[in-house]
Amino acid sequence: MKISTILDHIDSGHMALPEFQRGYVWNRDQVRGLFDSMYRRHPVGGLLVWATEAKTAAHRGDGPIAAGIVKLLLDGQQRMTSLYGVVRGHPPKFFDGNPQAFTGLRFHLGTETFAFYQPIKMQDDPLWIDVTALMQAGTAGLGSFVAKLSADPEQVANVGDFVGRLSKLLSITDIDLHIEEVTGADKTLDIVVDIFNRVNSGGTKLSKGDLALAKICAEWPDARDTMKAKIKDWSDAGYHFNIDWLLRSVNTILTGEAKFSYLHDKDAIDIQDGLKRSSKHIDTSLNLIAGRLGLDHDQVFFGRFGVPVMVRYMDKKDGGLDAKERDKLLFWFAQAGMWGRFSGSTETVIDQDLAALEGPNGGLDALIEQLRLWHGGLRVEPGHFTGWSLGARFYPVLYMLTRMGEASDWGTGLPLKANMLGKMSRLEVHHIFPKAQLYKREHRRADVNALANFCFLTKDTNLNISDRLPEDYFPEVEAKHPGALASQWIPMDPALWKIDRYLDFLEARKTLLAAEANRRFEELLHGDTQWLAAGTTPPAATTSGTIGGITSEAEEQELETLNQWVEDQGLPRGLVAFDYADPDTGAQKAVFDLAWPEGLQPGLTGPVVVLLNETAEVLALASSAGFRCFTAAAEFQAYVKTEILNSEAA
Repeated sequence: MKISTILDHIDSGHMALPEFQRGYVWNRDQVRGLFDSMYRRHPVGGLLVWATEAKTAAHRGDGPIAAGIVKLLLDGQQRMTSLYGVVRGHPPKFFDGNPQAFTGLRFHLGTETFAFYQPIKMQDDPLWIDVTALMQAGTAGLGSFVAKLSADPEQVANVGDFVGRLSKLLSITDIDLHIEEVTGADKTLDIVVDIFNRVNSGGTKLSKGDLALAKICAEWPDARDTMKAKIKDWSDAGYHFNIDWLLRSVNTILTGEAKFSYLHDKDAIDIQDGLKRSSKHIDTSLNLIAGRLGLDHDQVFFGRFGVPVMVRYMDKKDGGLDAKERDKLLFWFAQAGMWGRFSGSTETVIDQDLAALEGPNGGLDALIEQLRLWHGGLRVEPGHFTGWSLGARFYPVLYMLTRMGEASDWGTGLPLKANMLGKMSRLEVHHIFPKAQLYKREHRRADVNALANFCFLTKDTNLNISDRLPEDYFPEVEAKHPGALASQWIPMDPALWKIDRYLDFLEARKTLLAAEANRRFEELLHGDTQWLAAGTTPPAATTSGTIGGITSEAEEQELETLNQWVEDQGLPRGLVAFDYADPDTGAQKAVFDLAWPEGLQPGLTGPVVVLLNETAEVLALASSAGFRCFTAAAEFQAYVKTEILNSEAA
């Protein structure tokens, strides 16, 4: 079928995009490459479509589809969307992506090359032709282009060649593409999705969550957009979730199960109701976690898969939670995150926790007891703060203690509460003993970046302290703001403020931090301290062997920039400071800087990880765990471009 006819079919609604397809993810290089190949008449592959009844066809976008048989694009979305966008000058109705990817394509009549518009390079060169303008003018409008070229004395001699090249470019829409059809009443959505994944082996396949969403959208076409809007609301608030995560909570509310397969017999009304209830309870959970525990942004939001369990409990307690129930639920959430409850098989663990809530003996006590039995004890010991780097599992705990308590800024003496305003009041990690001074004395990286050497201060105070030693600035802080040092669990023995006693300082502060953590957990239990009985916690040494991690805010910013770039390509965000744990015991083994444990195509491709400035030991551990490792952002971006985006089903 000619490309021009295919584009007409898209306009008329005879060809559309199935609801389970993901959005447009091509970039300008891919669009330019497609047009270059087609201009040179290189093969660009055919299309695979699913021919099905329009009345049962779940399709993307707001545009109507034609009556009778409609053809849904299974393979060829990226190519046809690019062609449509350039030829028509606007995206098709089913479009979901960045239209800048195909806006402004130019063709140079002299070199016969394609490029996107660059004012300085192109504005004074009449040989750069607007491809969209040419396509919309068509053969009938070819004369105006020829007239302009003929009026230029420098180009007159080549007009004949230029006309041939313009005609060749215009005739791209006359190219025939082979179309293969999947037909038959036996072709259910499950079968078609399986065909899609097989054909699309090199591109973006569908996860279990995608399949569940496809079934939902068959009855409720607005489901995806409704969920994406909610995800955006949370993103604007500083939490990066995805639709699969949201569907977990919808699932737990409607079925009491974690596996998406249990959603298949729910109709649109059920899903709408489940989404409304789960969104409400997630909002409540986030508000409680931020307001009561102080965990108010993504970097410190550990144990995110505990939220679907919280949502299920809240939904069952329709009348609301009293203060004791609320705090006990938050105790469980913080403890589950702290000990890595969801670092292993997510579905299995969620199902176990959901089961603990059910039945006559189920409830919060059963949930906490299950966590205690799984971990071996819930009391915090000084050794648990032996971790290091911004990715250590107890880093969010340190932040939580800072927010929950009366921790004060050392520059202003004011409590470090979440509602502080102004750019210079943003909390930053401060190395109590400056890194440069410690490295001069040949301390190990893990000691320099030990959690017990971290505290949180406002940006302004952090800058003012700079790289001064505690023995120098601590007395000033204490004189100006009595109690400010103790509020951040600083040992008050001045002898420990000297750099030659640095390791002793760390041990003393870990003791103070552990005591504060247990005090805060006791507060959440409202006196029911049976869960914090001494002598049942596993040896703290289980956390001391953790390797890897983010060692500076500059490194953290580089990873965040890379993560945003990945999201801009239409791919899922990775997990910053990924907690790699023993799947059986939950013991933290390493912190990987930026990881996709289920791959960039979740559940269907291999895990990948970005490790900046890490040791060979960390790389070896990540490799043995099945991760494909990248040690530079540019190296990882090249992989995404060449192996993920370029092999995306076109």
